[in-house]
Amino acid sequence: MSATVTARVASWASDLRLDQVPADLREWLGLRVADSIGLIAVARGSEPGRAVLDVCRPVPGDVPLLFEQTEVSASMAALAHGTLVHALDYDDTYPDSVIHPSSVVVPAALAAGVKADGRQVMLAMLAGYEFLARCGAVVGRRLHARGFHATAVLGPLAAALVASTVSGRGELAAMRAMGLAGSMSGGLLEFLADGSWSKRMHPGWAAHGGLLAAELAAAGFSGPASILEGRNGIFRSFLDDPDPEPALAEAFADLGDRWSCVNLQFKRYPCAHVIHPYLDLALFLLRAHHVDAAQITSVRCDVAPWCVPIVLEPIESKRAPSGEYQARASLPYALATALADGSVGPATFEDDALRRAEVLRLAAAVDYREDESLSASFQARLSLRLSSGEVLEADTGDLPSRDEPSLLRAKFDANLGIGAPGCAADDLWAAATSLAETGPAELARLCSPAVRR
Repeated sequence: MSATVTARVASWASDLRLDQVPADLREWLGLRVADSIGLIAVARGSEPGRAVLDVCRPVPGDVPLLFEQTEVSASMAALAHGTLVHALDYDDTYPDSVIHPSSVVVPAALAAGVKADGRQVMLAMLAGYEFLARCGAVVGRRLHARGFHATAVLGPLAAALVASTVSGRGELAAMRAMGLAGSMSGGLLEFLADGSWSKRMHPGWAAHGGLLAAELAAAGFSGPASILEGRNGIFRSFLDDPDPEPALAEAFADLGDRWSCVNLQFKRYPCAHVIHPYLDLALFLLRAHHVDAAQITSVRCDVAPWCVPIVLEPIESKRAPSGEYQARASLPYALATALADGSVGPATFEDDALRRAEVLRLAAAVDYREDESLSASFQARLSLRLSSGEVLEADTGDLPSRDEPSLLRAKFDANLGIGAPGCAADDLWAAATSLAETGPAELARLCSPAVRR
């Protein structure tokens, strides 16, 4: 390659202009911002949310903690907001890489660009989303297969790019920042063993590390330009990939001519994204056939093999999770709750909901079969056997299309109602979805407790 990937991305991001961004992409970005703001609100009252805020509040600075009365340093705001966006497993995902971009990109941009023009913040966010989408296309699910959280590995580089771009520091500073941020990559999936909280802070740490890398680079601290494809770079070190350059060259060949970031799926339910299609199918079958949960005797999920270790193994503990975060990564539990209640929401995974007899009965009835043909995107197939002997089946191709903006608005309102009652939801939604015009300062003002009704 004549130039490294980071050099090319840094140059592209530094030259990105508003007239290069289609109107529908600006609208798309606004929805991502609004979703993230709602997630910050709802997670503030969670145990991990309170913990990260307690750590970040004492560090003085000039960046507001949203929905709080405190200003902290930019890097601590990124840590807090990134952790909050991801805390309930309710944030969006690139399906082919399982990267959660908004929990890194939005907090990094709002922290680094707190006093910046809204248009520059928007451009920086788009650069971060696009970088993660294209890297994710090369990574696929290989990082997860090796026990790494892809968001935590690639997120610091994206945050460094965002912070450097929003500050207008130029391509050299952005390239150096991304190179430094690669040494802040990590994030292990060992939380799956006991449901502990480490994964929740991965995006926050990525945003935090990326901002620090950008500050160091701006001060003249250098970082390797070959951080992705180099002999000791991300791809060879984390993936043992002997020759990542051809795939990276192909992935970034048409940078600036096509936007890959739009291949993003938002979450309707606060749990692992690979579970979502099964919840959609369960609710679809319940409503289409007027099924009562008491009629269901067994449930079979046809699943892609890659997701089995995440949401189905070990099967007995997945059928009876011991805590709320284990429940969020349990296909049997989440599916049983959907069948029993006809809905899934934040309260579904609270500790006091985990021992309901009917849910545990249905969870025990869930079994699975691996199917390689379901490996693309988030594809699924579900079968319900009833006490009458009838078997109801559906796959993701049977699901009706969804109106994403209206569903996201409903999610936003619900999350704001739980986490920040009294906020002017209409004004905050309008500010978030038109960030380029309103700017981050107005967004922060509308989140302030001082302007609540």
